[in-house]
Amino acid sequence: MFLFERYVMKETRNVVAMIVGFLIFIFTIYSAQRYLTDAANGTLALKAVFVIVFYKSLIALEMLLPIGLYVATAIALGQLYSDSEITAAQAAGISPLRLYRGILLLAIPIGVACALLSMYGRPWAYAHIDQLMQNSQSNFDVSHLQANKFNIQDNGTMVHAQTIMPTGNQIQNAFIYTTDNGVTKVFRSHVGSIDNSHPAMPIAHLQSGSAYTFEHSSNNDSQQTYQNLAINLKPPVDDEEIRSKAKSMHTLRHSHDRADIAERQWRETRGLNAVLMTLLAIPLSRVRPRQGRFSVLLPLALVFIIIFFAGNICRTLVSNGALPIFPGIWLISGFMLLGIIYFWVKDSSLLNKLLK
Repeated sequence: MFLFERYVMKETRNVVAMIVGFLIFIFTIYSAQRYLTDAANGTLALKAVFVIVFYKSLIALEMLLPIGLYVATAIALGQLYSDSEITAAQAAGISPLRLYRGILLLAIPIGVACALLSMYGRPWAYAHIDQLMQNSQSNFDVSHLQANKFNIQDNGTMVHAQTIMPTGNQIQNAFIYTTDNGVTKVFRSHVGSIDNSHPAMPIAHLQSGSAYTFEHSSNNDSQQTYQNLAINLKPPVDDEEIRSKAKSMHTLRHSHDRADIAERQWRETRGLNAVLMTLLAIPLSRVRPRQGRFSVLLPLALVFIIIFFAGNICRTLVSNGALPIFPGIWLISGFMLLGIIYFWVKDSSLLNKLLK
């Protein structure tokens, strides 16, 4: 019993492991390159890079697992169709519907994993990323500034110093550029120190230098020479998108904001959609004998693109009020379920013909 299902599950599982492993490897390399570039530019502490890459890879699993399962199902079953194994199984009296049961034995655990990642793992990872970015990108955390380099921050502030002494938060021969509300300020200082004890309001203490102020909307530019000057520096820019994704499910369930409702529905549908998308791959994987298992990749890609963009569009429509909260993003799950029912009915008709 379940011998055929176990065989189908084994063939698919091997391809899933290969595809997901490859995708995670590529994504990790890409993320590491991106954040190492930020570290080299002085906008991110090096020690935070590898931790952020780990969290990003965990977040990516929410998307890569369904994609890997979806593609692996089509490739594995396509190979079985191409080798006429499924044709032989059906000739031996095995129902076409047992293919669905075999794939479900693999899809359901992965779907549950995707649901847990989406609802709990993903916000947990985003919360830690937000905390790391806030701690590491504090504008004038001297420990990650680089000497003789333009260290550009996300909020537009730039620091250049000939000498940097992280132990005492000291900078020498420094050049600081800030812009805010149409006013650009440039500070030059022979010696300076950064008080970052309050990250929300870092203060630069500058000695023996010049300050220049340029107003974009008028000609009220000014210049001054100083011996001692303390300036308040802008705190890091909050990433609202990360903050939204870091909200817990408890917070989202008690929120009446439509953006939070869209985010909650998005998370709740990830696991179910992973299973439904995999079931859709079963009829899409059918190929004629000796046609080649990769011939199904084009229609497979088109279906995935439609599902992916339709989900994003529905999410945006729910967020801005153009789509009712019910069915909301669940509308995509409903359409996929209708497609699966259609193919089930079709396969049942095929089964009836075989039994006659």
